[in-house]
Amino acid sequence: MNVPTTQGVLDAGARLAVEAARFTSFGWMRGTSGNLSEVVTRDPLRLAVTASGLDKGELTASDVAVVGPDGGPVEVGGIAPLTPSAEAGLHARIAGVSGADAIVHVHALNAVLAGHHWPAGVRLRDVETLKGIGRLAHDDEVVIPVITNSQDMTELGDRFEAAYDPRTPAVIVADHGLYTWAPTLKRARHITECVEWLLAYAIAIR
Repeated sequence: MNVPTTQGVLDAGARLAVEAARFTSFGWMRGTSGNLSEVVTRDPLRLAVTASGLDKGELTASDVAVVGPDGGPVEVGGIAPLTPSAEAGLHARIAGVSGADAIVHVHALNAVLAGHHWPAGVRLRDVETLKGIGRLAHDDEVVIPVITNSQDMTELGDRFEAAYDPRTPAVIVADHGLYTWAPTLKRARHITECVEWLLAYAIAIR
């Protein structure tokens, strides 16, 4: 069993703050929307998640909450008990199901529009940028799943798990936004940027 350390959580918080500022600059985390997380221990599962209600362009290393596998807050010595995002439970579910150590959730407009146009999933093929999410550029049909939104994170997690395809590290929550995941936060950033471009492309040529 591993116990999250104060420094480990603050290091994760610093990385999350940098990425949140980047996504905010793209207009993908407007107001206080969106949230990012990084796994700090696996046994038991603990995640550092950006705290609720804060401007994601102005986060500091300490603006995180630590949560367990149900998204509920967990005390860590030296870390202020901030309120985690309401969606922390889905972050934890994604981490548990996919094995990813970093999860990104942004309110990119193209994800919401794509979910509206293709509620059964966004189909993509023969586009070079598909390589950016770990798929083939040609002769490989990729479906970005779309799941119905819910304020109940257990229900939403069930919908994610039912739609989960280990080959495709992204899911759209209808009328809400985009989730992506990866082994590292930097890789999750790259996947998010590529998926957003692919969705913009699909909308432009429909």
